Amino acid sequence: MSIRTAEHIYDLLVAEIVSGQIAPGAQLAEQPLAARFGVSRTPVREALHRLEQAALAERGARRAFVVRRMAPGDLAELFEAAGELESALAALAAHRMTEIERQGLLALCDEGDGCDDPERYSTLNARFHDAIKAGARNAVLAATLDDLNLRTRAWRAANFREEHSRLASSRAEHRALAEGIRAQDAETTRRLMRGHVAASYQVLAQILSRRPG
Repeated sequence: MSIRTAEHIYDLLVAEIVSGQIAPGAQLAEQPLAARFGVSRTPVREALHRLEQAALAERGARRAFVVRRMAPGDLAELFEAAGELESALAALAAHRMTEIERQGLLALCDEGDGCDDPERYSTLNARFHDAIKAGARNAVLAATLDDLNLRTRAWRAANFREEHSRLASSRAEHRALAEGIRAQDAETTRRLMRGHVAASYQVLAQILSRRPG
């Protein structure tokens, strides 16, 4: 099996699910997807299992995969949990990041300031959050957050694609976080990160509320 092919199929399906192109409850049948992508069923099956791990798909009738219906309350709990973990990691990073790492975080902010492309900014956003996670130097918290990120990162990326104003507010929030870490102000950084993740959820909730059904 080509892992690259499975990853490519996974990425395409994630984008279509999160954007609403594939509706909640829609079937994700292996054979039609294999025909669509011109591959065997094996990489499709792997992509579908990854969607299930990311809580974007679930087993329906006869164990077939369907797009998961994500209730607002489910997403709220998911983002709340991610916010608590990320805020704890950010507070630790404020104490534990080296000066070189803090300057690197500010450089990512500078790079983000000049970026108006949603896809590129989504990548920068992930790098910014990953830098804070690494700077916290707590492998247990980081591994737990990785599991939640599997389920939240695609939704966060949708913010930038579908609500262009989110780029500006995210940039400002990143800058404040980086300054808090540079000042080694753990409690301010904790509060800012919790608010940053909550703001992402609020934008997502508005996007989803505008969709039919």
